[in-house]
Amino acid sequence: MNTNASSRYDVVIVGGGHNGLVAAAYLARAGRRVLVLERLAQVGGAAVSARAFPGVDARLSRYSYLVSLLPRTIVRDLGLRLELRRRRIASYTPVERGGSPTGLLVDAADPARTEGSFRALTGGDREWRAWQRFYGTTGRVAERVFPTLTEPLPTRAELRRRVADEAAWTSLFEEPLGAVVERTFADDLVRGVVLTDALIGTFTHAHDPSLRQNRCFLYHVIGNGTGDWDVPVGGMGAVTGALAGAALAAGAEIRTGHEVTAVAADRGGHGRGEAEVSYRDRDGGADGTVAARRVLVNAAPAALARLLGEDPGPAPEGAQLKVNMVLRRLPHLRDTTVDPREAFAGTFHIAEGYRQLATAYAEARAGRMPSAPPSEIYCHTLTDPSILGPDAVRQGLQTLTLFGLHMPARLFGDPAAKERALAASLAQLDAVLAEPIADCLATDADGRPCVEARTPPELERELGLPGGHIFHRDLAFPFRDADGGAEPEDREAAGSAAARWGVATDRPNVLLCGAGAVRGGGVSGIPGHNAAQAVLADLGRA
Repeated sequence: MNTNASSRYDVVIVGGGHNGLVAAAYLARAGRRVLVLERLAQVGGAAVSARAFPGVDARLSRYSYLVSLLPRTIVRDLGLRLELRRRRIASYTPVERGGSPTGLLVDAADPARTEGSFRALTGGDREWRAWQRFYGTTGRVAERVFPTLTEPLPTRAELRRRVADEAAWTSLFEEPLGAVVERTFADDLVRGVVLTDALIGTFTHAHDPSLRQNRCFLYHVIGNGTGDWDVPVGGMGAVTGALAGAALAAGAEIRTGHEVTAVAADRGGHGRGEAEVSYRDRDGGADGTVAARRVLVNAAPAALARLLGEDPGPAPEGAQLKVNMVLRRLPHLRDTTVDPREAFAGTFHIAEGYRQLATAYAEARAGRMPSAPPSEIYCHTLTDPSILGPDAVRQGLQTLTLFGLHMPARLFGDPAAKERALAASLAQLDAVLAEPIADCLATDADGRPCVEARTPPELERELGLPGGHIFHRDLAFPFRDADGGAEPEDREAAGSAAARWGVATDRPNVLLCGAGAVRGGGVSGIPGHNAAQAVLADLGRA
């Protein structure tokens, strides 16, 4: 390995997404010399804000859009000036029953109102009582599991003891989620609302024996011990702006427009040698190589494999359609009992009945566009109008975000597939509206409707997400095997600080700090925190 690097750092971080910035801030605050190399012209990765439409002053959270998993401890530790605002309405799900439009409204601040909505929809109290019991259980699991995400990774047995509820453990960690959903709920719509949290960004079904749906569900219901999903005031750019400010204030160096092209690190040496990181200056400056005692990779494991010159193996497959819109006004609903300002303030479920979700998955798995694409919609500006400029406020503009499920990368080989997916998704929205959504869209400076969509292949091109997978790869349960393997070298690796924190690779001085780490996924900062703790356990504070 060539050691004639142009400069040396304690830590080089590959990728300036939010997790890389968290790691940089922690390490720089501990006195370590830290360099962040980011390919794009700005930091933030998928957690950014953008003015997507010419002449429309609205800073949209273009990719990631809500926050649940960011621990308050990270916010406090790094002194972040950040506000996450609670949504009063958890969800609204429109449906037609008996030939009439109706729906299920879940009001987080008014249980009696939610109970009434359940009763009106289902004709009794059974589903409401089941809902209370089920989410009472997930709430207790959240209180016990979430604090472990910023601690050394527990074994399966240790986490099971921490949960201290065998029925809950079995339902969430051992049997397919569909079994408990079907045991607990009878109404197809209620079952579907519950299951959607198991399918966000995960292409699977209720009875998948691999339990990918359980892992996805767990991360969606444990955030900060409550499972609440909050709106970042100022948009996602405010989150990464605060993190970048904390890293820079602590002394970290951030270079944007610097694309890492290779990482050289030995498998042996127990992490005592240096690794090298080569980069290309996309702004026309000199390319270079830097050396570091540790390299943290805020990119997918498949991307790391390519940087190491290895075969990344089969690509993961993202399965979502992200649509951003700006509206002249909110649309009217067919269900006139609900104010659109409430219905769109929470998660607005479209075509997400239990059977509808199963049908859409089966169609997509067979390579066909779902006939009724399921999706979730919400309006950021109803909770946080600060992302609108003064003119947009005066015009009464609103934003609308649509996240489509069961839209795997395999469907988008045809250049026209994106437009078909968008049209089919908006048609499902139109089916529950009293007017077409197209009639409510604002127009940009060129007179074009304010609607943009992003498919998995586009997320791969724009953000470097393999297969467009928003979690970098399938999520993992937040525990480890007891011994890490039978061979002595495996046991030694399992005892390393990186393994104890769930961020290890097969290179002792290269760690994961992004969503591909054991406790990755979502806008959480947890992998960045844990990678920083592993480095400090090895290197100490400067």
